[in-house]
Amino acid sequence: MACILIVDDDSDIQGLVGFNLKQAGFETLCARNGREALDQAHTCRPDLIILDLMLPDLDGLEICRRLRQDEGTRRIPVLMLTARAEEIDRVLGFELGADDYVTKPFSPRELVLRVRSILRRGKEAHPDAIRFGSLEILAGRRQCLVDGQSVLLTAKEFDLLYELAHAHGNVITRDILMERVWGYHGEATSRTLDTHVKRLREKLGSAASMLETVRGIGFRMSPPDSGGEG
Repeated sequence: MACILIVDDDSDIQGLVGFNLKQAGFETLCARNGREALDQAHTCRPDLIILDLMLPDLDGLEICRRLRQDEGTRRIPVLMLTARAEEIDRVLGFELGADDYVTKPFSPRELVLRVRSILRRGKEAHPDAIRFGSLEILAGRRQCLVDGQSVLLTAKEFDLLYELAHAHGNVITRDILMERVWGYHGEATSRTLDTHVKRLREKLGSAASMLETVRGIGFRMSPPDSGGEG
């Protein structure tokens, strides 16, 4: 049975979310502030964290950043549940590694469906290895290597790289990438995708040229010397 950590300083929200998750068959833990959330993430290792952004001590974005920087917690999925509905907040959330972003007021039923979707995507990780020249992707371990050296990627950066590499040189459109990586097309924007592609290129170093932009369509991963557009 999956365990969900609910991080929110509003007891009514905690109760509502907790009740619906338990009805759906999940175990739940609760934290009222950021420091308590980080402690529970490290000690209990929940299967997913539902994270409010406006907390009394640490901002939810900062909590997400710390979770993603720590090897022990970086693979825990994070669903942000917040009253912040501006596009910039969504973009920042996804850039910091959030797996989904839900705004308040929300549908408890939809929230449960999104939780299940995130957990299902995590279980569907492929155990194979993909090689492109100096780039190696170990999907089962969610690890990326360039020239034999490990490259630290956020959860979304890895998912994006894997989708492109798994296409074996074929172009994937922008819409399909946003649907596959972010799960809900409406929660991702072109700016979100472009930001992740830019950061991937920066992190891939000598392998960056293999991540090609196909203008007006999308992106692809091509082996070295394949003559892509760049």
